Amino acid sequence: MAWRDNFWDGYTASKPIKVEGGIKAKSKRGGIGDTWWSKRWVSVLESFGWSNRLERGRRYARGGQVLDFKLTPGKVTARVQGSVSKPYSVIIEIKPLTGEAWTKATEEMARKAIFAAKLLAGEMPQNIEEAFKAVGVPIFPESSKDIKTDCSCPDSANPCKHIAAVYYILAEEFDRDPFMLFNLRGRTKEEITVSLRQKRAGDKKPHEPQKETEKPKDIPLSADGFWGGGELESFSVDISRPDVPAAIIKRLGTPQFWDIKEDFNKKMEKYYEEISRKAIETAYGEAGKKKKIK
Repeated sequence: MAWRDNFWDGYTASKPIKVEGGIKAKSKRGGIGDTWWSKRWVSVLESFGWSNRLERGRRYARGGQVLDFKLTPGKVTARVQGSVSKPYSVIIEIKPLTGEAWTKATEEMARKAIFAAKLLAGEMPQNIEEAFKAVGVPIFPESSKDIKTDCSCPDSANPCKHIAAVYYILAEEFDRDPFMLFNLRGRTKEEITVSLRQKRAGDKKPHEPQKETEKPKDIPLSADGFWGGGELESFSVDISRPDVPAAIIKRLGTPQFWDIKEDFNKKMEKYYEEISRKAIETAYGEAGKKKKIK
């Protein structure tokens, strides 16, 4: 397995064997990854000085050379088809965070309502790294030493193109399910959401019995002042966007009957936006067409 990085210089690279049913990256050109967290994953890897090696893996990922992969806490195993008949076995290991570190990180996330709301809706908050840095633990690798890899191919370069291909497939899988990133660091989606709900519930003050108050005196009914209120037009309501669009839909997850290639959550967000706009126009008439949602 161990050859120098420049061993193949001057030789024509062999083409990989084309496969059917491999995992193909959706991105056809440019960078890979749609969300900020998958882009962050790729940028972290590139920051280790691996750009040239990653480029070869990107071509493999787009060509569907990754046959399959499995992610468990702290470990990814995959098979990648190269230029020989037998697929290469790839192992990527990232040390999981300790139970104590996860407890501290979850407590920090639970302190911010927006973090908890987005995570419970299946989204990754923009500043989630702050919660981990605040307690002294990183969610993304900080150096190449944080990642241990192995590939059964003869190339000594690390990462070789087979490992790099798996890195990119992981990026797109993080797009689909951001909790896979947490799973790689040692916590499943269920463990995190249960912990967040428990900690958020623990922040609430225990229910206190309502104090009895003096019953208000009955006011005699009078029709004279019924129409004396202000004009309805003077009544103003500010309409604001939710912190997490279509939060309930996202929390329920993608239904089993959904077999359309388009992302279910993005489709629902679009419908919710259109329905909200129609509701405003119906409620406010012509003025509703000009009313902005903050």
